[in-house]
Amino acid sequence: MQWWINAKLATCSATPLPADSYYAIGVSEGYIQQLVPMSDWSEIKANQTEASVMDVNGRLVTPGLIDCHTHLVFAGHRAEEFEKRLNGVSYAEISRQGGGILSTVRATRSASFDELMESSTPRLLALMSEGVTTVEIKSGYGLNLETELKMLKVARALGDKYPVRVKTTLLAAHALPEEFKGRSDDYIDWVCREAIPAAAGEGLADAVDVFCESIAFSPEQCQKVFEAAVHYGLPIKGHMEQLTLTGGSKLAASYQALSVDHVEYLDEEGVAAIAASGTVATILPGAFYFLRERQLPPIELLRRYEVPIALASDLNPGSSPLASLRLMLNMSSTLFGLTPQENLVGVTRHAAKALNEENRLGQLQEGFAADFIVWDLQHPAQLSYQFGTQDLYQRVIHGAVSNDF
Repeated sequence: MQWWINAKLATCSATPLPADSYYAIGVSEGYIQQLVPMSDWSEIKANQTEASVMDVNGRLVTPGLIDCHTHLVFAGHRAEEFEKRLNGVSYAEISRQGGGILSTVRATRSASFDELMESSTPRLLALMSEGVTTVEIKSGYGLNLETELKMLKVARALGDKYPVRVKTTLLAAHALPEEFKGRSDDYIDWVCREAIPAAAGEGLADAVDVFCESIAFSPEQCQKVFEAAVHYGLPIKGHMEQLTLTGGSKLAASYQALSVDHVEYLDEEGVAAIAASGTVATILPGAFYFLRERQLPPIELLRRYEVPIALASDLNPGSSPLASLRLMLNMSSTLFGLTPQENLVGVTRHAAKALNEENRLGQLQEGFAADFIVWDLQHPAQLSYQFGTQDLYQRVIHGAVSNDF
């Protein structure tokens, strides 16, 4: 048994432990076996003379952070589009001109597996250095079978190479590729007939996502994708209500979606639908900030309906090239008004639910995976209050310390 003692815990569970007490965390075989007050530690220690003990001296311990929405694997950059937007060209107009997602598609298609590994690694390491122990990585910059599968294989390989849990999502319904111009229905048929079966058959995808928006795909087209995903046993997610109200969130809820993400234009009918289905609403302040949007997500409605709110980086080359989940915590409070406690639960327990991992990850609980962070901090609110400082003291994943990566 391994023990971490004198820890101030933020368990992120629905029934938290007293915040003013210190605890010992007992870990065996990669899982948390015991959480005990330090007042009981002397008796336990006497019966475990061969136990390994790490004294964290009153430091804060939280579950490992979970970034539940990223597009981390891609090639190239879109700095010139950033400059265009600053000169008044909208994100939607850049997309219609053949830029946006399609410019990244061209770069990613031409990149080799090794080149994608090399370009993606610094982004992953940046997240890990801030306490991320689980990251979701989407495809969606291939839009053909070869590149979509290549992206998913790179994502899996990153998880094999580094001490981080990687969840993969097929996002072939991200944009309309140039070779299908004017034939969006045909492209969606291809996604359902070839991309989803191939990703499912090779075990490369943990979920299927869609971009339901005026510049992407209609709710009717997304429904076809959902049907195909369900047929192949894959849960669904959705980029919903980011730029307009499409009704996509309500549709996704009818398929018990894991999450609907962005949701700036989500209305009360949609909130009620996702509340009834148990679907997570994932807010993405990085994209809101970077695109200089004005429509705020309906935080008060989500609270009123008790919808679990997750928080993620949306790390991508076009609308959120920001490899910092800590920055997202700060933005969530300053831009959207979430409390530090809501933020922390949003990148732990609720983020785990958005990835279908709520029974294993995202909480300091007996029986959960021993993924946790020891911080050189005294209060959980400090995680939202500041960013850019090196506050990570120890990173533990599956019970093993992994500070060197």
